[in-house]
Amino acid sequence: MKGYVFHGPGNSAWEEVPDPDLKEPTDAVVRVDAVTICGTDLHILKGDVPEVRPGTVLGHEAVGEIVEAGSDVRTVRPGDRVLMSCITACGRCRYCREGVYGQCLGGGGWILGHLIDGTQAEYVRVPFADLSVHPLPGAVTNQDAVMLADIFPTSYEVGVLNGHVRPGDTVVVVGAGPIGLAAVATARLFTPERVIAVDVATSRLEAARKLGAEAVADARENPEQLVADLTDGLGADVVVEAVGIPETFETCTRMVRPGGHVANIGVHGKPATLHLEDLWIKNVTISTGLVDTHSTPTLLRMATAGRLPLAQLVTHTFPLERMEEAYDVFSRAADTGALKVVLGGPQREVVAAGTG
Repeated sequence: MKGYVFHGPGNSAWEEVPDPDLKEPTDAVVRVDAVTICGTDLHILKGDVPEVRPGTVLGHEAVGEIVEAGSDVRTVRPGDRVLMSCITACGRCRYCREGVYGQCLGGGGWILGHLIDGTQAEYVRVPFADLSVHPLPGAVTNQDAVMLADIFPTSYEVGVLNGHVRPGDTVVVVGAGPIGLAAVATARLFTPERVIAVDVATSRLEAARKLGAEAVADARENPEQLVADLTDGLGADVVVEAVGIPETFETCTRMVRPGGHVANIGVHGKPATLHLEDLWIKNVTISTGLVDTHSTPTLLRMATAGRLPLAQLVTHTFPLERMEEAYDVFSRAADTGALKVVLGGPQREVVAAGTG
């Protein structure tokens, strides 16, 4: 089969790789029908995630059909259409018993496209299939469902839930890429007073408006002043960092009010300065996190009911064999207007950002 293989920083290719096989009786092999590219994949290609070894097939978000299941798999069988979670869970270790699947000690956690071959291929082996895939109802399309593999659970859990968004809050989302936009959408489930999106790309700020942001700000034009003006100088109740660079993290800590919460989602490849000389007196909570995907069943029910704006995030589609082109389009989002690109299924070349 073919897969998208990481060969070291700045070096990757769509090429022939061995077909996956069942290695454990809890495994399943899935034919990939729809897959997407994550900002984390770009971090890997830059060398920001050194645990990824050269020769690894990338990708951790996909939808497909079970083609083979191990003897201990009980909840799915060949022929089932499933969502593959970005997080794998053994179900037995201390963290899995607490629902903190991202920290699984039993061989799970974030392993697809990280520690083992991932989903950007024609077929993929999924360990611990009973807890790591979700059967899909017919009402949810492949293209919509793949948004639930990573970005919506990540934004909802690490940004909105960890940030303790409450009714009446002012929420600032710094970074209006796919993760940030999903944070805008899921924050609104808690009826905040306002959501403010910050980015440098006009197309992404427009997408944030369409997803419900009441205000947007160019990151180069003193967004801290806008937040101060809208909150009578108090600052935001919750600030979500969805970029992963030192400058945006430090901006978030300057925007939050005393007693507020900074929820970091961004994948950081460099140290960021923590200005405790300013923060120690402000009762500020800073949270970090890897998604656990404990919310995936809830989000899937909401998607089935039409309560999540999944399709609005997809701006480009490609066949699988155009993976390299899809990476190019996604990596140049400022020029291409790309939000999420989906490979597999019906294709459409370009759609204006945020229009669905």
